[in-house]
Parts: sequence; structure tokens; C-alpha cells
Amino acid sequence: MNHKPTIKDVAKLAGVSLGTASRVLNGSSATSPASRSAVRKAAKELGYLSNAHARSLRSAHSGVIGLVVPDIRNPYFAELASVVENACLAHGWATLLCNADESADQFNRYVDTLRRQQVDGAIVAPTGLGEQAVKDLVDDGVQVVCVDREIAGSTLPSVTSDPWNGMREAVDHLLDRGHRTIGFITGPQQSSTGLERYQAYCRLLAERGVDVVEDLVVVGDYQEESGRVGAGLLLDRGATAIFASDSLMSMGALRTCLDRGVRIGEEIDLVGFDDLPLFSLTNPALTVVAQDIDAMGKVAVDLLNRAMAGEPTSSARLDTHLIVRASTRMVKEDQ
Repeated sequence: MNHKPTIKDVAKLAGVSLGTASRVLNGSSATSPASRSAVRKAAKELGYLSNAHARSLRSAHSGVIGLVVPDIRNPYFAELASVVENACLAHGWATLLCNADESADQFNRYVDTLRRQQVDGAIVAPTGLGEQAVKDLVDDGVQVVCVDREIAGSTLPSVTSDPWNGMREAVDHLLDRGHRTIGFITGPQQSSTGLERYQAYCRLLAERGVDVVEDLVVVGDYQEESGRVGAGLLLDRGATAIFASDSLMSMGALRTCLDRGVRIGEEIDLVGFDDLPLFSLTNPALTVVAQDIDAMGKVAVDLLNRAMAGEPTSSARLDTHLIVRASTRMVKEDQ
């Protein structure tokens, strides 16, 4: 073996799951004698003995779960963090919350911090690519679940929203109201959510026979300012409707329309993403594609609990749906 042996190598050679190998090397008694013998034999054969010894110095689990979110200032992720924290408390776990601030470098640093803190498990919403940092955490024997976003090509269990149903309803809603110049503020394409929502926008328009116009797509960064700037560009380019694919960018689009005195629901139709309480209180109230934040957080913690217990896990995709409010105008009788 040319690379430094990891716990994955030990598990494979021993013929056990990663979770079982982790528990054996952490000194847990919740394993069979046969598994303990196979794992210890494999660790010795691979030269993993020093790592196993270092981990055996831990007398007990930390009782801490790491949670890395992209931006705690985003009300969507603040709510998600609250749901995860409460679900973890129900299992007797404390939560170490880390804010990546939509920075790939900061995400990687925080994942490395979780390694040093020897957390028992981690729930992460990847920022940027994130593969190597998360891989190192997994190689340490830490069970990881991705939430909201995925890592391309990864087999880690994940809980994400399926945007297609909600976005199909949104696109149909706008097209049925006569719109053909629908501007789209997309998220960064290196994120799974940004890429998938952009792909959905393009395909759903094509299915209805509407061409995707390059000038009507603006790439944002999941921050309010990019939504503000993007909405301004789309208004200048003649968009009659704007679809912002994230809650903060939706706020930015709202702000631009208000600052310019553009009447939402009359001179411009606006659709946002995520059903934040604020969006039902704006004037006019915002039409949105809603995700089930409560289910997302609870399912992520359930998956992590099962993975840490050595039980089989599978990824989950949660549905989205459109909530129509006054920011999209009613069909005119002459249409």
C-alpha cells in the first residue's frame, strides 16, 4: 500500500462496515468479538496500529456533533441549524456550530477543526467543492451526513430538497400569466443547489417551448447584494418576471424593486425560494418555492444516528412546492 492506511482500508480488509471499524478502534464494546478481532488484525497488518492506539486513549465519546452551515446570517440556515440542534439534544448530543460564511476556505478550516475536536459525528452543508476536507474527516472514522447540499460523486448519505416540482410549478405559473422574459438569479454553479436549480430553470423553460436567453440569467453568490445587483440588471434587460433561487437573493431582488419604485405584482412579477416568515409579511407578500426545513434537519440527524449505530443509510430527497402570493399578478382577462 503506497498511501497512509486509513480506517476505510481497515474496514475493507476486516470485512466490516466503516462504523464497526470506528467503534472497535474507539474502544466501544458495542461490537462482536469476531468484529473486534478482525478489525484489530487488519489494523496491525496495515500498519494502522499507531492510529488505533492514539484513538484508544479516548476514554469515552465526546458527545459532540459538528454542524457546518454555509451562512448563519441566512434565515434559512439559521432555522435549519436550530432544527438540527434540537434534534441532536433529543439524542443527548451537544452541537458545535460552524459558519462557513459561503467561503470554501473557511468551510475547509472548520472541517479540520471538527477533526481536531474529535467530534462523534458531523452534519455539513458543503461550501465550494469540499471533497478533500470531508474525506479526511471520514477517514478519521467520523460519520458524516450532508444536508441541503451534496458533494459531487460522494457516496455519503445526504438530505436535500428536490427543486423540480416546486420550480416546475413556479415556471408554469409565470408562463401561464403571459411571461416570456423570465429573469433568473442563480446561485454559484460549484454548489449542488446552484447548479441543479439553474438546470431546472433551463429545462423547464425548454419543455414549454421558451428559449433560455443568456442575458436573462445572472449568477449570484447566495448573498443579498448579489440579488440586489442581479435584479437591477434583469430589470434593465427587460425582464417582466424575476425568479431568485435563494432566500437572501430574493431579499436583494425585493430591495431593488422597492428602491426603484417598481410595483411588484403590477410592473414586475417576483418569485423567491424558501418560505421564510418575512416573505408572507412583505407588501406585497412574496410568491415562493418552499422547502421543508423542519423535515430536512430532523432527517439529517436521524441518518447520522443510524450511521453512528452502524445501521445502513440511504440519502433522502424532500419535495418542494409553490406558494402563490400577491407578488405574481393574476391572469388578465385579455390574455
